[in-house]
Amino acid sequence: MKEIDFNQLKQKLPLYPELIDKDEYFNSSVLITIAKIKDEHCFVFEKRAAGIRQGGEVSFPGGEVDKDEDKNHLETAIRETVEELGIKKEKIKVIGQLGMLMIPGVLVNAFVAEVDIENLNEINFDKTEVEKVFAVPLSFFKENPPEVHYVRLEAHPFYIDDKGNKIELLPVEKLNLPPRYSKPWGKIKRKVYFYKYNGEVIWGLTAALVKKVVELI
Repeated sequence: MKEIDFNQLKQKLPLYPELIDKDEYFNSSVLITIAKIKDEHCFVFEKRAAGIRQGGEVSFPGGEVDKDEDKNHLETAIRETVEELGIKKEKIKVIGQLGMLMIPGVLVNAFVAEVDIENLNEINFDKTEVEKVFAVPLSFFKENPPEVHYVRLEAHPFYIDDKGNKIELLPVEKLNLPPRYSKPWGKIKRKVYFYKYNGEVIWGLTAALVKKVVELI
């Protein structure tokens, strides 16, 4: 191996820290939509249609990055918002990027935007993807901290399929790894946030994004 050119390496390193191997994750983007309704700033949520992935759950508009159509993660968030909520692009004023949120196997790029609508009747949502939309005043979240519960995350070197067959993902013995990796490991406890509003449950990733925005405001 030839001598390392550290100056060349330095030029190739990112200016700001990045998530290594981020392309290995399911990359998605969401737009945290805020509108002023009846003189009060509100989060605008959608409840996902029953027939799609995570049907019946409350979320912000968003979806998977389309590498052929989207130039960047922000374009994904805007495109998905226009498609799902039927809001015209010119009515979306992007405030900025909140950050990235990582959950097992998924990387979410979150952006905050002000939506220029006066009431929810101006939203012509796609009924194949969205069951309904509703607004919650930001003041509600200021006054009502989330419930906190937990899940435990583990790394599994194998799984059992629907027919009862053991499917090996990590050949521990073949790779000469320590035997402890032949069983699930990690057992990391992760917080899960919950808000309840008028019969709706806002939880998980969406609740975490709400909590962060409210803290900043």
